[in-house]
Amino acid sequence: MGSYNKGILGPFRGKVGPVIGYSWRGKDLMRGLPKESTTAATQAQLEQRAKFGTVIKFLTPIKGILSAYFGKEQKTKSPFNLATGYHLREALLPGPNDTWLIDYPKVLISRGDLRGLDNVAVTASAAGQLELTWTDNSGQGSASATDVLIAVVYCTEMDEFVQFNPAATRADAAATLNIPNYLVGSLAEVWATFATEEGNIAAVSSYVGSVTVI
Repeated sequence: MGSYNKGILGPFRGKVGPVIGYSWRGKDLMRGLPKESTTAATQAQLEQRAKFGTVIKFLTPIKGILSAYFGKEQKTKSPFNLATGYHLREALLPGPNDTWLIDYPKVLISRGDLRGLDNVAVTASAAGQLELTWTDNSGQGSASATDVLIAVVYCTEMDEFVQFNPAATRADAAATLNIPNYLVGSLAEVWATFATEEGNIAAVSSYVGSVTVI
């Protein structure tokens, strides 16, 4: 059921006859109902749907980080839209039986003009802990000692993300990432990036590598 105010020329929400009213980024919009297609999807359409589904499934759990740090809004494209487009173009590999796989080294969790990480590495140390290290490059270009480190760990077998925001500062040159006990033994893919204290500028993130959580 749809509702509307001030007559049909006013804003409304929901379905009214053949149209749907909705709000998007503060704007009141209206669109027609989609028509059901009687034409079978082409192979190219099926492939694009499979790619899109793979990317959205992977990115949705980290949507908060992508929305905050994946560049700036471009007209009607949000940072999450931009992240989706990038991964569709650059971060997919063909899998078995017409499926698609995420190319982990190509994944980005942020994009921007801030100076990124130098000499970043990850190792498994104590039980359930990953040690992230990097070179403090504060003062080089736009890098500041107070820039915050953001890290994302993806445990592939469990299909689960662990997010650290913030994990440390640039000047710390190291951070301990505590992984939940039930993920011990999992193979983890790790990414990291920096953002300013205010969170308005981020770096292009780094793929740190794969490590087994001990």
